[in-house]
Amino acid sequence: MFEEKPLSDERRIPTITPCAGRCSTTFGDNVCRGCRRFNHEIIRWNTFTQEQQLAIWKRLDSQLDQILIPMLPHANLFMIMQFLQSKRIRLLEHASTGRKLYHALKLCEKNKHLAEESGLAIQSDQVKPLWQEFERRILSLAQASYDFAWLRADGMRSHLMQMVEEH
Repeated sequence: MFEEKPLSDERRIPTITPCAGRCSTTFGDNVCRGCRRFNHEIIRWNTFTQEQQLAIWKRLDSQLDQILIPMLPHANLFMIMQFLQSKRIRLLEHASTGRKLYHALKLCEKNKHLAEESGLAIQSDQVKPLWQEFERRILSLAQASYDFAWLRADGMRSHLMQMVEEH
């Protein structure tokens, strides 16, 4: 009989996905406009190991950090965490600051009257332009990440082909 060994807390990943519920890969995008995962990552998400999923989470969180931390310099992380908890937003334990800012801003984008209580230090009339600029920047960064990954893979393929031809 197979005995399942419990995972340590460091390795346990709850059944949360990066999905934002607006997948654009079904329309042919290589990078989803909602969650910014690559199309093959979305398709194979449930087959990835926890380590593979964690690597994707870390890449996505790093992108959010790069974009949102400078865009929201006066945000109060303690207030944001209280706000997210009050709205029952589930986060992975290792969620970055950018991920927390993202969820707070996403809530405000859907309900701009929440801006004052969000901890983001923005007014309701700032939400829409801020969200639009965020989406423009984050999608550009995600697309560049995708392009770089494929350039790297193509370079490795060319190098391997050259090695095979030499022998």
